[in-house]
Amino acid sequence: MSKPTVTSSSSSTSTSTSTSVDAAILMGSKSDLETMRPAAEVLRRLDVVVEVRVLSAHRTPTEAVAFVKDAVARGCKVFIAGAGGAAHLAGAVAAQTTRPVIGIPIAAGTLGGFDALLSTVMMPPGMPVATVAIGGAENAGLLAAQIIALGDAGLATRLEHEREVRREKVLRANAEVTAEFSPAALGG
Repeated sequence: MSKPTVTSSSSSTSTSTSTSVDAAILMGSKSDLETMRPAAEVLRRLDVVVEVRVLSAHRTPTEAVAFVKDAVARGCKVFIAGAGGAAHLAGAVAAQTTRPVIGIPIAAGTLGGFDALLSTVMMPPGMPVATVAIGGAENAGLLAAQIIALGDAGLATRLEHEREVRREKVLRANAEVTAEFSPAALGG
């Protein structure tokens, strides 16, 4: 599987492209990439067209707004935004679109992500942002896929298969642990 690529706002001042996109992932800094990568990976594994960008609510607000508007024009169905500290990125994205926005608080600084969690989850009325756990990018990707799957039966089927794979993994682990601690294995 190829790794998701990141387009930095500093390397590309134009956000407009002609390609359609199902989901967009934004992060405030390239240092957030490893935290955000699981969202892109799960979406790609499910064959969801995803675009990943580094755009800051504070340092590149004009470019962030332009990207959100362009992504919506290209059919983006859901946005995932991750940020640490003040974590205003998800709210800044939500202010520009009525498409669903999923916020990922990122652990940074002395508060371990609690500040980002509160900033992301405490949105004012009329400006909803669905928020996953601190660093919960994989679940954000899965939630985005579930939202998109409401109108895509093929994706819904792929999600059901993803769930079954996870179920089987747990059942295999259960069988291994049960066997290791069975009376026969313990010499009883």
